[in-house]
Amino acid sequence: MAKGVIAVYPGTFDPMTLGHEDVVRRAIQLFDRVIVAVAAGHHKKAMFTLQERIEMARVVTEPFKQVDVESFSGLLRDFVVARGGKAMVRGLRAVTDFDYEFQLAGMNRSLMPDVETVFLTPSDKYQFISSTFVREIAVLGGEVDKFVSPTVQQKLMEKVRSLGRE
Repeated sequence: MAKGVIAVYPGTFDPMTLGHEDVVRRAIQLFDRVIVAVAAGHHKKAMFTLQERIEMARVVTEPFKQVDVESFSGLLRDFVVARGGKAMVRGLRAVTDFDYEFQLAGMNRSLMPDVETVFLTPSDKYQFISSTFVREIAVLGGEVDKFVSPTVQQKLMEKVRSLGRE
């Protein structure tokens, strides 16, 4: 474990899946502190509000004492630098993620030369899960209990009902 190293795990987490949770579990084995940085999501239309996403992430990561959940907007670089982050955690599910993540890591290295990007892969059973798929399955009335925690599943079902899509 890298002593004293703070890692930031950014994402929109709309919603947080078991794959995200697995990446957090792997990250805390490597770093003393992991900040789950929930993006305001200015470039995406989120199903959940920023506050709802933060609350779900806090519930899911509550068992992990070295994990904090915070929100950010604007440049991720500013958030990472302000918190003293030395590593950025990115999850890779499949080869299709790699090209985008590789480009993003290069841009981040240019913006933050002292911050390393660490790619972590979730367990095999979570590699196909994406928040987009989970939202779509839920909206179409499918079961999502294999993809998200019980708390997230409950919030997702409540949201689908409130949107009149069930």
